[in-house]
Amino acid sequence: MVTTMVYGRIERNARGALSVTARNLAAARHAAYWWVLMSGFAEPLLYLLSIGVGVGRLVGDVPLADGRMVSYAQFVAPAMLAASGMNGALAETVMNFYGKLKFMKLYDATLATPVTPMQLSGGELLWAMVRGGFYSAAFLMVMVALGLTTPLWALAAFPAVVLVGLAFGGLGMALSTLLRSWQDFDYVNVAQFGLFLFSGTFAPPSGYPLAARVLVEATPLYHGVALVRGLCTGSPQWGLLWHAVYLGALASGGLWLASRRLGKLLLT
Repeated sequence: MVTTMVYGRIERNARGALSVTARNLAAARHAAYWWVLMSGFAEPLLYLLSIGVGVGRLVGDVPLADGRMVSYAQFVAPAMLAASGMNGALAETVMNFYGKLKFMKLYDATLATPVTPMQLSGGELLWAMVRGGFYSAAFLMVMVALGLTTPLWALAAFPAVVLVGLAFGGLGMALSTLLRSWQDFDYVNVAQFGLFLFSGTFAPPSGYPLAARVLVEATPLYHGVALVRGLCTGSPQWGLLWHAVYLGALASGGLWLASRRLGKLLLT
């Protein structure tokens, strides 16, 4: 009986979350949304072509964590891939989520239905993964076309990028429930750009001073970059499991906090 109750609860939560995702999919059919979607893919691609390929001709080869030497473009491309997963997730779960929460008042109406705060958060996180997955798949195809990874390793890296998006999606929703006004987005943008620059994205963390290296290796994007880079370059190691556990814990914690905050803000 207990097992039946657990499965029934999982089924209800999944059904509620999928209904929220379906609503977002219906709203995204507007043509203007797809232009916004394409802009999020273009930014990391431009970084890859300008820095990875252009500056890479001056830098030469760089070492991986296992000691192998690869071209700078091969080193930077997985980082751009992880960053695209971060950007796609945060775009949905910070700005769009905040707008629905504070200005559209969409969630007030949603929670008047049988949908619970956890189902609402899960549905929004799933929708963010749809957007992030689109970015990731398109970017991986570009990497394969440029010879920066192989098709098989690209398939292996795709779930890792989705996990990066889950982590930042959960984090982004939790942050959105704490923002006080649109001006607070400036802090989010600064933090996001700082992560983009200093997460082992353009240089190995071993090149930083010890204190800076410890700080870099504590950031979520560093773990995402290390996980995706290890798979895209064909150098899987047991240490990659730690990066996956870190990102999974961040996703779970963010989802839990976002659902609790939504319940407190909208149901009390």
